[in-house]
Amino acid sequence: QVQLVESGGGLVQAGGSLSLSCAASRLGSDKFSMGWFRQAPGKEREFVAAISWDGVNKYYADSVKGRFTISGGSAGGSVFLQMNRLKLDDTAVYTCAADPMSPWPGIRWPSPDDKFYWAQGTQVTVSS
Repeated sequence: QVQLVESGGGLVQAGGSLSLSCAASRLGSDKFSMGWFRQAPGKEREFVAAISWDGVNKYYADSVKGRFTISGGSAGGSVFLQMNRLKLDDTAVYTCAADPMSPWPGIRWPSPDDKFYWAQGTQVTVSS
């Protein structure tokens, strides 16, 4: 059973920075794409960013492009999300995910299916 354990998050003022980490274990294979989704209260889950197993290919939602940076990859067992210039709209529960069906992020990521593995989620709150 794949395990994903998140850390990081918290409370920050608008314009500030936070980082998230996600450690994967029991993958069975090191060729998973990994990334994050987020869900704000009363809103649908939203794709944030994803990365290929080797850390080469990265894929971002338009809403975070240029502000967030994903790094790492399943080859190293962890992925990281550096979030800069945070906005009030970034407030959400951020959840790390892994896709065992594809080593590269792509069309599967905006619409995850039941093959994805999920971490426990961590709260990110941006205040004014």
